[in-house]
Parts: sequence; C-alpha cells; structure tokens
Amino acid sequence: MSFTKQQLQKFAHLIRIEISDDKLDQMKIDSIIDWLDKLKKIDTTGIQPMISPAEHTVKLRDDIVTDGNIRDAVLANAPDNTGKSRGYFAVPKVMDE
Repeated sequence: MSFTKQQLQKFAHLIRIEISDDKLDQMKIDSIIDWLDKLKKIDTTGIQPMISPAEHTVKLRDDIVTDGNIRDAVLANAPDNTGKSRGYFAVPKVMDE
C-alpha cells in the first residue's frame, strides 16, 4: 500500500502535526505500512496479551496494621510553630478577606 504526498499531508493535518515537503520525501512511510501489514497477518489466536515480554513476579509485603498516630513527629517538620499546639500546619494567608 502506498500513499501519495497529498494523502500524507492530509493525515498530518488531521493529527495536527506539521511536516515539510522535504521531510515527507525523506520519510519511508510505505515500508512502515508494509511492515504493519506483515504484523497483521501473524496468527495470534490462543496467545494471551502481555505487558512485557519479560516474566516478572511482584513481591508483596505483608499487610500489617501499624499505629499511624504520629502527629507530633509530622508536625516537628513544620517551619512555623504557630499551629503545632492545635495539631495543624500554619501557612501564609493566600486570600484577602
């Protein structure tokens, strides 16, 4: 299957890219289309889709409940001590009243 220069310019316009005439002459679109046609002819019935050709197993960690009550440790990182005693971070005012 081969494309004319006008067809390629129309495709470029439809996908909102700009390709100069010089670039269109240099591109090997026909060879790419031929390669894609060859890929379409491969029989893949019975083959499961895969994310990666490499086999990977994910090591799962144990789901252990931990004490998440570390408010004081988190608030120790606050640059401003204004809200620490009430349990929140104090930030600069961002809106006028």
